[in-house]
Amino acid sequence: MVQDKYEKLTSILQEMEKVVVAFSGGVDSTFLLKAAMDTLGTENVLAVTADSETYPTSELIEAKELAQLIGVQHQVIETSELAIPGYTENDKNRCYFCRSSLFDHLIPIMQEKGFENVVYGVIADDLSEYRPGMQAAKEQGVRGPLLEANLYKEEIRELSRERDLPTWDKPSFACLSSRIAYGEKITIEKLTKVEKAEAFLKSLDIRQVRVRTHEDVARIEVELGDMQIVLDHRERISKRLQDFGYKYITLDLIGYKSGSMNKVLT
Repeated sequence: MVQDKYEKLTSILQEMEKVVVAFSGGVDSTFLLKAAMDTLGTENVLAVTADSETYPTSELIEAKELAQLIGVQHQVIETSELAIPGYTENDKNRCYFCRSSLFDHLIPIMQEKGFENVVYGVIADDLSEYRPGMQAAKEQGVRGPLLEANLYKEEIRELSRERDLPTWDKPSFACLSSRIAYGEKITIEKLTKVEKAEAFLKSLDIRQVRVRTHEDVARIEVELGDMQIVLDHRERISKRLQDFGYKYITLDLIGYKSGSMNKVLT
């Protein structure tokens, strides 16, 4: 079944001929990039990574390393989500504004380089989540080959492992803005605070973490098996996060949940 889906993916990519891949270095975009390279070859694939305030430096470094590993042409562009009209207000359409702006940058690159399509790493799981960015892709003719092949996250991890991609077991990642509660203005100070807090928690051997930010409150989400690490380092974590600017430090007993901020939208 999974191999059938992979064959469908390669068929979709073959039809596209030359693609610009929106490449973040995450599980999905890395697999899509690898599949595109294996199917179309070096001359017909360009990876583009957008470096912005919402994209941690550690992720950019990893994206560069992955592009080099895969052997793809890689271009890093500078963007600014905070400069997008409507973005910093942080309403439910935030991700629409972000994706729309990203594609506004990628489409001219596609045209300039003589490529045929812009593609991004949307997957079948996303159909059951709140993903306003999918509307932006539809409006601009940007395609999602992984979704078109009906590939799910676990299948992508399996296929990535078969191809020796180091991202096969990488924790899921979303932009730093997704940590800030809807309706709370997004600022560079808040994004920096989130990035520092999550980096510190990861230094304690916690792989999957979100520091959800509700004004002065840090709501820490980790997987259930890592909660004891947080409790064992309770005093260190509290002090460090307070140093970063949080007044109250909490641990979410439900644990890590992708898109947990979206609960207020339903």
